[in-house]
Amino acid sequence: MGLILSLQGGMAVGKTTAAGYLAAHEPRVHVMFEDISAPAAEVRRRGLDKHRFEDYLEIQRLFIQNELDRWQTARRYPCAVTDLGAQEIEFYTLYYPVSIGQDWPVAAALAPELTALRRCAARRTLYLEASPAVLRARKEGDATRDRGFFDHTVRNLLPAKRAWFAALPTTDFLDTSRMSAEQTGAAVQAWVDRQLSLEQ
Repeated sequence: MGLILSLQGGMAVGKTTAAGYLAAHEPRVHVMFEDISAPAAEVRRRGLDKHRFEDYLEIQRLFIQNELDRWQTARRYPCAVTDLGAQEIEFYTLYYPVSIGQDWPVAAALAPELTALRRCAARRTLYLEASPAVLRARKEGDATRDRGFFDHTVRNLLPAKRAWFAALPTTDFLDTSRMSAEQTGAAVQAWVDRQLSLEQ
């Protein structure tokens, strides 16, 4: 299996932009952009509601399977960099109910699925971060993407997500608050270069 790296962080922090920069400038890596279109379409087709416990479990099973499939693809390459990834899905699966005031036994109900997901963890993660004010300004300056979930994420999920990744010994951090898109991309490429050099 090759080296799998992950880019993490909040909405509008620059993950997808950095992934695009890597795809254009770093031929040694295969960049895997986030693609949740298949599970999202199935959720809509089945009329599942993430605010109902049983539906939420079914939704997360779909998203977990999507990530397991993605990992199978990523592992075929000498080095793959994923926009988000398995650890993001695990975090969201466990913490989204808490963020809406629910105390659902998700970890127990999805124990087999979460065990399989944990086997797909990236070797190393770069967590991109910026202040909420910077994230909001970037979000408002980008009309090309629908970020309707932005306010809930920044207020209720992002602090817990940062703490989750900070507790993992395989996480590095990059503050993009004062960086242009080009500077962020170059910094991410330098981080990837360091990971590749450690493999040699």
